[in-house]
Amino acid sequence: MKCLTEIAFNKLKKYCEAQNYKGWDPYDGLNSKLFQALPFKKWDVARLLWIQFFKRSPVNFRTLTGVPKAYNAKGIALFLSGYCNLYNVSKFKNTSYGSSKELKGYIIKLADLLLTLQNKDHSGACWGYNFDWQARRLFLFPKNTPTVVATSFAVDALLKAYTVTKKQTYLNACISASKFVLNDLNRTEYKSGFLFSYSPLNGNNTVFNASLLGAKILSQVYMYTKDDILKTTAKRTIKACCEAQNKNGSWIYGMLPIQSWIDSFHTGYNLDAIQTYQDCTGDITFQANIAKGLSFYLEHFFKSNGTPKYYHNKTYPIDIHCPGQLFVTLSKLNVFPLHNILAQQVMQWTIKHMQDKRGFFYYQIKKGINSKISYMRWSNAFMFNAMSYYLLEKEIQKHKI
Repeated sequence: MKCLTEIAFNKLKKYCEAQNYKGWDPYDGLNSKLFQALPFKKWDVARLLWIQFFKRSPVNFRTLTGVPKAYNAKGIALFLSGYCNLYNVSKFKNTSYGSSKELKGYIIKLADLLLTLQNKDHSGACWGYNFDWQARRLFLFPKNTPTVVATSFAVDALLKAYTVTKKQTYLNACISASKFVLNDLNRTEYKSGFLFSYSPLNGNNTVFNASLLGAKILSQVYMYTKDDILKTTAKRTIKACCEAQNKNGSWIYGMLPIQSWIDSFHTGYNLDAIQTYQDCTGDITFQANIAKGLSFYLEHFFKSNGTPKYYHNKTYPIDIHCPGQLFVTLSKLNVFPLHNILAQQVMQWTIKHMQDKRGFFYYQIKKGINSKISYMRWSNAFMFNAMSYYLLEKEIQKHKI
């Protein structure tokens, strides 16, 4: 008999496959044909307000204003990662997700698609988003500007696809991406090391999770090439970020005054990246930082009934990333069995409160009006990947008994 999670996951899988993995995004407002026809499209404040209106509105105006559904590179990477996890589940049992052969077909399809979405104007393979994005600081990221975050998710997924298929083109793209990190990202000296910038553009070099995801790329590629430059460079930025960790194990988002919040899923990104470095290099220098960070993460971002929290000191808005990242973090840190009850509670809460009857997941729950718009990258791809980790861990546990 199928469990609640399997039923919920299959509804999500069916929905995403029917949409061919295309969809809207919380930040895609500037793709509006209406906005692009308006005279104030070149005004930075107007762009910022337009994006924030679309992001915050519980009503979806995208069809009305001509925002097309599209592929998002990070979203495709998340789907690819999820299918690789399902492929590993299929080694244990026959599943309703598809046979090993069918799942391998999905993996090749999505990996090949991801390769076509890369930006080829830099030192190595890299990926960005399918929309212009106006940052809070009135800093414009043009469409397809590569970011270390999108590139990290792409590399992680392509390496998993390489493990399944042994297609050299996937590994080659990942090795190439390490050149993007080394040569195109800016560096800002910080404490005993430095921080990588979020993108090659100037003025976005203060975010800890972005720098750690750059280190993650270098660590993963090091595992295949054994190039010591990758290891030593990754270690320098991880050391700087760990020196920025608070005594209680937390990290603020970034160094600027407006980046001083402490949130759930970026904490998970940090822990994942540091653990990946240790797994890929064998260097366990930062184990105490991981332990402190994990303790803070589990104690401050989840209520006793499974309700996930966005911030360490307040609950709302509950973003779909908050529950989703838990399953990935527990799996990556090899502690899923130790926190199995929490994982179950959070999964049940999320399905009950954030999944639509049509299969997709909601973006955010707020104190007032909720945002129930279906966002392909932010909500559905993220939960597809997150739930695949949960299902894989459950299968691994069964076969260890």
